[in-house]
Amino acid sequence: MKRTLLLLFVAVAVIMQAQTSANRFFYELTYKPKTDSARMETEMMVLDITPTKSIYRDYMAVSQDSILKAEIEMMQKSGMFRDISKSIKQPKITYKITKTYPSMKTQYSDVIMSGFTPMAMGYGEDNKFNWTILPETAKIGEYNAQKATTDFGGRKWIAWFSGDIPFQDGPYKFYGLPGLIVKLEDVDNNFSWVLKGNKKIDNYDEYTFTETMSGLSKPITEVPRAKFEKTFSDYKKDPFGSMKMQIPASALNNKLPGQDMTLGEMMREQEKKLKDIYNNIDNPIERPVNK
Repeated sequence: MKRTLLLLFVAVAVIMQAQTSANRFFYELTYKPKTDSARMETEMMVLDITPTKSIYRDYMAVSQDSILKAEIEMMQKSGMFRDISKSIKQPKITYKITKTYPSMKTQYSDVIMSGFTPMAMGYGEDNKFNWTILPETAKIGEYNAQKATTDFGGRKWIAWFSGDIPFQDGPYKFYGLPGLIVKLEDVDNNFSWVLKGNKKIDNYDEYTFTETMSGLSKPITEVPRAKFEKTFSDYKKDPFGSMKMQIPASALNNKLPGQDMTLGEMMREQEKKLKDIYNNIDNPIERPVNK
């Protein structure tokens, strides 16, 4: 019995150790934010692949960890509040997508404010991609790639995958080809992902410093997709609505410690930034079913 338990503990330790490293793939996402505009925008996205899951999100969400950590440590040492909103940029792509291996169950999540507490909310789904693999090949960057097509989210997609990278995964919710997707685009040229690089990350933590500090390093609140979309749509119209209900009107006029602005001014400034991000995009990757 003791020997069995020992083997179990060793096995768990090995698995946990394996999860401390990840392969990070950098994708340049070019997209049309507005359906009625020819303007295109570009963001760098990352797909972190570990032995048990992959995580897709805006690179901005993870690239500022060291800056934020240094700012927080400085405040702790000085005992003085500092407005770090100007040194920290808000990612334009706010959601995160996690695929669990080997089932490939996909979890889409985003963060909303519930009073003063940020809460990760999302939905889970089991997507099945019906890929058509074609004989056409091409060189995408440094990789030998092969063409495949599929329909998803009301759009037709062309993917290029490379067997040189033995991960059956890809950007956003896409997966299921015999190699990593190194290029993906819809036929109407609304969205395009191109692999731009990769690196190995040791001592990997799937949660950013921001998530850990704000209590988001825990399982998300998972609800049916329709409920999530309704909740998030309402939240985008008034991001700090639930917070404002808990703050006395008189407190909004109080100056922040060591700052020239009041609490109300800071909240309005941050709310405007969030609304600008949310209102900037009305061309979703997955078209609504009723359109």
